Amino acid sequence: MHDNKIAAIILGAGKGTRMKSDLPKVLMPVGGKPMIRHIIDTLKELKVDKIVTVIAPDGEAVKKEVSPYPTCVQEKQLGTAHAVMSARPELCCFHGDILVIFGDQPLYTKDTMKKLLQKRREGYSVVCLGFRPKDPARYGRLVMNGNNLERIVEFKDATEKEKAIDLCNSGMMCFDGEKLFEILGAISNENAAGEYYLTDAVEIALRMGLKCSAVECPVEEASAANTLEELALLEELLKKRNIQKGK
Repeated sequence: MHDNKIAAIILGAGKGTRMKSDLPKVLMPVGGKPMIRHIIDTLKELKVDKIVTVIAPDGEAVKKEVSPYPTCVQEKQLGTAHAVMSARPELCCFHGDILVIFGDQPLYTKDTMKKLLQKRREGYSVVCLGFRPKDPARYGRLVMNGNNLERIVEFKDATEKEKAIDLCNSGMMCFDGEKLFEILGAISNENAAGEYYLTDAVEIALRMGLKCSAVECPVEEASAANTLEELALLEELLKKRNIQKGK
């Protein structure tokens, strides 16, 4: 990783409602520390230049947890692309690579992040992180053509042929920092939910004549926690990993 600067945007505005908790989701503990802290520790290992966390208007607790790193407030929850756009005040003049990470996915490793960054530096403006779950049912599919990512198709919009693709979208992405906000600015919210989706960045980038790609990570790294069951699963996966590491 030579002289390229690296920034990371952590999306931490989600509420812990399905966790039956008043704690913001990213503060739910896994392995004795908040999920978001795992991500920050990994980013520190990677020696990133800037870490920005997007928080909800009432996100004081998250702000405190990530301090001294800066936070930006997503005033209204208008979708994932809108959340990333909220980090613009901190990163509008950033030249380098920008990783976008969901704050409820604490198991990504430094190696996986490096893989994304290396692929990005091969001349791609957007690189998605894929994984192959045993049950790909509800995930968006990554439609590849050789090394090029042609689109991300949501399961409900997928043709039978696309549903047969087992490479799924994990959520983590890496962008060319100089193009990120231009791409996000072109995303529309003309969909059933009226939200701005980060996954639309691929289609927009291609329309702008830019190249997109994807790399793959082990399935357990892409695990997210939306429910208490999923949180318990993360706990198990982390234990297993620490045993393998001999911790």
